[in-house]
Amino acid sequence: MPDFDAIVVGLGGIGSAATYWLAKRGARVLGLEQFEFGHSRGESHDHSRIIRLSYVTPAYVRLAKQAYVAWESLERDAGEQLVFRTGGLDIGPRDGAIPLDGYAQAMRACDVPFEWLDAAEIRARWPAFQIAGDVHGLFQEDGGIVAAERATAAHQRMSRRLGAVLRENAPVTRVRPAGGGSVDVEAGGESYRARKLVVAAGPWSARILQFLDTRLPLEVTKEQAMYFEARDLARFEFGRFPVWIWMDDPSFYGFPVFGEDGAVKVTQDAGGLPVDPETRTFEEDPEITRRVTDFLTRVLPGALGPRRSIKTCLYTLTPDRDFVIDRLPEHPNVAVAIGAGHAFKFASLIGRILGEIALDGATPSDVAAFAIDRPILQMEAPPKTYMV
Repeated sequence: MPDFDAIVVGLGGIGSAATYWLAKRGARVLGLEQFEFGHSRGESHDHSRIIRLSYVTPAYVRLAKQAYVAWESLERDAGEQLVFRTGGLDIGPRDGAIPLDGYAQAMRACDVPFEWLDAAEIRARWPAFQIAGDVHGLFQEDGGIVAAERATAAHQRMSRRLGAVLRENAPVTRVRPAGGGSVDVEAGGESYRARKLVVAAGPWSARILQFLDTRLPLEVTKEQAMYFEARDLARFEFGRFPVWIWMDDPSFYGFPVFGEDGAVKVTQDAGGLPVDPETRTFEEDPEITRRVTDFLTRVLPGALGPRRSIKTCLYTLTPDRDFVIDRLPEHPNVAVAIGAGHAFKFASLIGRILGEIALDGATPSDVAAFAIDRPILQMEAPPKTYMV
């Protein structure tokens, strides 16, 4: 008899969600984290992540709608607000590298209300934006913030309450198929057996998948979030300013004041250099700093006050920037999720989907586009497209 119905490897945002949803289904669950709970070495820490219904394809928009429902379930169980609606603004030049028309079409296809805004309307609503007439935007009122660290902690807390066993400082050193369709896992000097395995190891996914002779063309990059003490703080107060994404190349995004009093969070999306997650540093990337500072000087000068802090994180990027949410073809009792550097907003939902795949063999959610054996993931040197 296996020790557990499911073992989850990695207890960041997605893995912690998977333990919650599996335990909510009544499964006997073991969650394994190689570092301490809440560590800052991976992808899921810091105060905030953007959540939005604005996405470039209907498949993502439909998943985003389901994500809000999944977060609401966790909020009810945990008795804690984790999603904060601020409104979300996608903004950029009309001839920018990320056209807004596709986002508008995808939202229309999914009956998501939004507004087209020209530069004058954007400046009137949020005077902090110093933009020229060639800039336009999409505003969607449900966009906002997921309180990232709090959300991960809530998933873990509720997992334990539902009977899951969570272990920190337990790095996985071996995974191998066992008899009867089970999986054996060695971690932290202990051996475990489960009917199902869920891999949500983020930047360490490649290492775990190698135990199962699976290789994917993933690239891990070191990113950084920057907190500025805004010169014109009132314009960036929570409740007065939206989350926003600058839709061009390079792409930037930011938040109203949230999590750190008097400080505004701004960063570049996918602007970091490739690193090894085992040896990466936590030092500032001066090129990201320069690009963010130059952008704020041009577009949001009121945000550019003294720099309070820099926080680094990792992205685990697929070449097409789409998720992986699937079972391993050669090991159908192993489910895998890779978030491609934009999944935290979906974390609770992806955790639920992983639980469905593990326990039921399938999910009612449409994740066909995120198959692990899609053509681009079979290429030796695939082209990379990191703009979303």
